[in-house]
Amino acid sequence: MAERFLGKTLATVSLSVALASVAVRPSGCGSAPACRNTFSFCGFHLNSNIMSNSNGAKENSHNKARTSPYPGSKVQRSQVPNEKVGWFVEWQDYNPVEYTAVSVLAGPMWADPQISESNFSPKFNEKDGHVQRKSQNGLYEIENGRPRNPAGRTGLVGRGLLGRWGPNHAADPIITRWKRDRSGNKIPHPISGKNILQFVAIKRKDCGEWAIPGGMVDPGEKISATLKREFGEEALNSLQKSGAEKRELEEQLHKLFSQEHLVIYKGYVDDPRNTDNAWMETEAVNYHDETGEIMDNLTLEAGDDAGKVKWVDISDQLQLYASHSQFIKLVAEKRDAHWSEDSETECSGL
Repeated sequence: MAERFLGKTLATVSLSVALASVAVRPSGCGSAPACRNTFSFCGFHLNSNIMSNSNGAKENSHNKARTSPYPGSKVQRSQVPNEKVGWFVEWQDYNPVEYTAVSVLAGPMWADPQISESNFSPKFNEKDGHVQRKSQNGLYEIENGRPRNPAGRTGLVGRGLLGRWGPNHAADPIITRWKRDRSGNKIPHPISGKNILQFVAIKRKDCGEWAIPGGMVDPGEKISATLKREFGEEALNSLQKSGAEKRELEEQLHKLFSQEHLVIYKGYVDDPRNTDNAWMETEAVNYHDETGEIMDNLTLEAGDDAGKVKWVDISDQLQLYASHSQFIKLVAEKRDAHWSEDSETECSGL
């Protein structure tokens, strides 16, 4: 059974497989259900060393998920030193703080009930009705009826601001095109000689930093639908369009999201909202408009939780929120585009 204790060997899951298995395939399209997650999405941080080993966590892993105060509150986590992040490290005195936000306890449609409620019997590690409780990093353990964060201790139990026990799934659409001159020719970087790639960036209202558009996957929603919906809402202000405008916009979005695409990353992210029992996972996908003709027919307009939106040249000089620069670097590498003026950096991986 998926809900039984899964054993120590299941806790160590490598993200290198997810990063290496970049796939190219045509996308599907779908419509978003009425139920929407309303909590903030600004807080992702990728770390390829998230999983602890038998000697504990590495020094650079699992940092955002141990920060205090907890987002949107004055709650202070119990301090977790680097050497005690890993669950395999015995810590009898570990005493994490219990916290679930009032907005989650209020029972919105996007949130689970409390584990203690008699009518709530979640099916962890599998598809539970319309709710996806599988982790993209493999099986996670269940302890005292609660899922256990595969990356290790966070100093806080409960769900915090997250709606789901266990993995909370999100999606990041990375829309790119080549930078071109007035004659339509691709513009190479004067030092690296590689063509300059651009992507659509938004400035988030909640944290004021530039980022990739993105948001939570609704119950029963396909990732492809989430990617298209979130880009439309945040980069094209689709929620405020008239009926006729929405139909025209949908036609152009269908063309864009029917292009070949690269799955850049799938898996756990070190997010400040993570707890011992609830954590964020994402799928970052690159849709590339090779000729630029599709995006030429779409006018960027910030909407939803985005304050601004614009095309940004891709380079190592970017200062984006949390892990997003790392996602963008992967896109540049896969598209053989300019990233750095330093030839050694240009050839190196993450």
